[in-house]
Amino acid sequence: MATLTIRTALALGTGLATATALALAGTTSAAALTAPAAAGSTTVTPAGHGFAASLSGKATLKAGAVTVTCSVSASSGTVPAAPGNHNAAGPVTSAITPPTFSSCTTSMPGVSASVSTSGAWTVSMQHGSPIVASFTVPTGGLVVTTSGIASCTVTAAPTAPAATSGTWANGAPSSLAFSNAQVPVKVVGGFGCPTSATSSSFTAKYLVTDKTDPAQQITVSG
Repeated sequence: MATLTIRTALALGTGLATATALALAGTTSAAALTAPAAAGSTTVTPAGHGFAASLSGKATLKAGAVTVTCSVSASSGTVPAAPGNHNAAGPVTSAITPPTFSSCTTSMPGVSASVSTSGAWTVSMQHGSPIVASFTVPTGGLVVTTSGIASCTVTAAPTAPAATSGTWANGAPSSLAFSNAQVPVKVVGGFGCPTSATSSSFTAKYLVTDKTDPAQQITVSG
């Protein structure tokens, strides 16, 4: 294949964006725009293998003072077949199923939460130090709904697809972690809803396993 006086925690499976920096270099007569550094080579293996991502621990999605926590989340996808699993100058991107979220709670008594996802999600890997991995959330592709004392609807990526970046670690199994990753949101609702919030933070860790051959590991290299 993801933040009122409430606190909402959730895990989100999602796509990938790598930040590039433009520097202005001054001279005695003019300022010159420095070209962005080229992205490095990336290879994801095994080529063509299916993979599954499952939440390790809990995930949180926080908008304003609202935090929703989910203890179950999962997604799946396929590593591109060769030669698509290699990019000589940039990330390798795979389509994933919209991540599912369940067993979600809020920190406010009397308020429950549910999470729905839809659309075309992707995950991208960019080799480097660290390895950058991102979920791309399609427009309106993740919606958190609370009910009870406070009835709110939080829509992620409300006007355009949005990428939230994390870090990838090769291992057995490999993992993908997000720590306060930012996602744009739109919040609607009445009393207690953080309607002024325009972004949310997402924290979660996913373990990624090889579905085609469980004895192998999904690995990102240069």
